[in-house]
Amino acid sequence: MAEIRYFLGGNTPAGFYSLYDELSDPHRIKRLYILKGGAGCGKSTLMKRVALHGEAAGLQVERILCSADPESLDGVIFPSLGTAVVDGTAPHVMEANYAGAVERYVDLSIFYDRSALKPLTNAIIDATAEYKNRYKTIYRCLHAAGQLAQDRAEPVVTDAIRQKLALRAKGIIRREIKPAKTESGILCRRFLSAITCKGPVALWDTVNVQAERVYRLSDSYGLAHWLLSPILTAALAAGQNCVACYDPMDPEGLAHLILPGLSLAFVTDCPMFPRECKDYRHLRLDAMTESNQSRSLRPRLRFSQKVSAALVDEAVTGLIRAKEDHDRLEALYNPHVDFDGVTQLADDLAEEIIANH
Repeated sequence: MAEIRYFLGGNTPAGFYSLYDELSDPHRIKRLYILKGGAGCGKSTLMKRVALHGEAAGLQVERILCSADPESLDGVIFPSLGTAVVDGTAPHVMEANYAGAVERYVDLSIFYDRSALKPLTNAIIDATAEYKNRYKTIYRCLHAAGQLAQDRAEPVVTDAIRQKLALRAKGIIRREIKPAKTESGILCRRFLSAITCKGPVALWDTVNVQAERVYRLSDSYGLAHWLLSPILTAALAAGQNCVACYDPMDPEGLAHLILPGLSLAFVTDCPMFPRECKDYRHLRLDAMTESNQSRSLRPRLRFSQKVSAALVDEAVTGLIRAKEDHDRLEALYNPHVDFDGVTQLADDLAEEIIANH
């Protein structure tokens, strides 16, 4: 079965930006397992095992990757069951709204050997502080890069350009958006891309497995939002379920839109997250800005892009160092965790989840 992966959080110019409240809607997520426990207690390990059990049982699994380290899981969703398992610890703290009826806490700290960890208290405190302090510099770099991106966009994204994009959107809506059987569609908010310890990562395979027709939008200035926003509104009104994916460098702005029911997607191809494949249609949004004014701005824009890219690279270096810090912290814990117990708990949770299949 094709693998679907997203992020629900992002490292952004505004700091950590969370979409984890997507899992707090009891009409869509009817059972939510909230994992609690500190570093190295096996949260990601448990979720990976639960996901594999679900796939073996024939369930569609949506994996939620950690935006700091995409090799780690922060959540697993079983859409057909309305069930999810999520890491409920910082920075994406999750708490129960309907404890027992919808949410259930799962405490993995029970697998720590507390007596063995006691002599390591000072080392754990120091390693935790070092890890957390890394993020101050990371977010300063991303904030500065975001400010430069805004400066680049302001002289380019004019009212006239927005009107052109709205007109283009009308044509796409007329051609592509077909009514579904339901009265109104369901909106899911996600990040398809993230700034991680492995650099800027875009999960293009997630698009490819859900859409045969992909519109690639070449965009260096954040124009895609103004094209995608009316398409999203029209698709929801037509009863189509939509996955709206936001820009990690501007988390209020749309970067991608996936309409699985129509096997249709719109993705932004930009310098930070290039898409290198042949798509159904290629719209060069940047070409709309090619006026005399924008040509005169090109030297400034190129310099701004270069500085912004260097700032993002510095943020990525910080995330690499933070990952190393976190690995050292986990190395203090791991020898004193009962991973056999974690494995058994994962198997028990999977059995409980699959029983409702």
